[in-house]
Amino acid sequence: MRVLLIGAGGVGTAFARIAARRGFADLVIADYDVARAQRAAAASDRYLAVQVDVRDEAAIASLLAEHKADALMNAADPRFVLPQFRAALQAGVTYLDMAMSLSHPHQDAPYSLTGVKLGDEQFAMAGAWADKGALALVGIGVEPGLSDVFARHAADNLFTEIDEIGVRDGANLVVHGYDFAPTFSIWTTIEECLNPPVIWEADRGWFTTEPFSEPEVFTFPAGIGPVECVNVEHEEVLLIPRWVSSRRVTFKYGLGEEFIGVLKTVHKLGLDATTPVTVGGHQVSPRDVVAACLPDPANLGAAMSGLTCAGTWVTGTGTHGGPREVYLYHVVDNAWSMAEYGSQAVVWQTAVNPVVALELLDSGAWSGAGVLGPEALPPGPFLDLLTEYGSPWACEERSPK
Repeated sequence: MRVLLIGAGGVGTAFARIAARRGFADLVIADYDVARAQRAAAASDRYLAVQVDVRDEAAIASLLAEHKADALMNAADPRFVLPQFRAALQAGVTYLDMAMSLSHPHQDAPYSLTGVKLGDEQFAMAGAWADKGALALVGIGVEPGLSDVFARHAADNLFTEIDEIGVRDGANLVVHGYDFAPTFSIWTTIEECLNPPVIWEADRGWFTTEPFSEPEVFTFPAGIGPVECVNVEHEEVLLIPRWVSSRRVTFKYGLGEEFIGVLKTVHKLGLDATTPVTVGGHQVSPRDVVAACLPDPANLGAAMSGLTCAGTWVTGTGTHGGPREVYLYHVVDNAWSMAEYGSQAVVWQTAVNPVVALELLDSGAWSGAGVLGPEALPPGPFLDLLTEYGSPWACEERSPK
């Protein structure tokens, strides 16, 4: 399989390092900064580095044709989803991403009604993908991605009826030597945390609430312990209800009081804005300035310690006929991911899942056409192969409330 990997940041580089050990794929790694692509391509002599402007749909289509790519793996920021998505559709190649096309809040009632939802612009083209017999597998990182696979596994194997599917993300990671250093893209973090969170309920459909709403303390496994989690906009809430039956779907993130405070200040100052402003005769985006002032998450691994946990909490009626509550989860220790791959835990945990997905597509264990989420495909092969990669998942039984 020949894969055009677009984006050689932390996640893209981790993707290249993980795929290098599996041997099923040759990568053409494309980035605006060709030196960064070359560093990622150093993971294997089967890799080639090239330059691309991810905003240029025609240039992406040209690369797909020139290198006879079978798949396009999008590891760039979600603001660059659509040029890649359209180029892959034009070429008729498989497309994968880890974050979907951006949302736009409802103009009149942003904290109760949805506007343009995450992924709406991609699902609007689902018919064209199906007509071509091509697959766009969207949201196949860790969250969304593995969390969606967990939801499908729970529905297929653990429950006869589901009350709530709640994705819960928490960590005890510490970045030493920095007052404030996000472990993932601050651009994406601002986008998902300050937009109105979406909730899905069977009798109401999709609706929104205020950022950081409905705080709850969730106890994470592996010694991470209790963490306060809040509602955050995330793709799982838009994906899971399309394929998995449940009364409610939510996403909550363990951000912490300090992190939430910083994000609120960024918003108050208008520094979350993406519309350029004029500074000294130059046009700059305030959010891009914030990102430029913070350390690159890809380079923080040596200063980090602790664990990150991604998982899906499910309640309902179990296959035994009584109430059941489980938490299906995946934990990565930063010390392990750095020692094994030279990639910090958060980016490695995100990157491993699309590598698994591509290997399943290459082998034929997964297949499909149209625009599909991970929960549309059988979970067993994915979970088995993830364990084979040396990064096992687990299911924790909890006492139903």
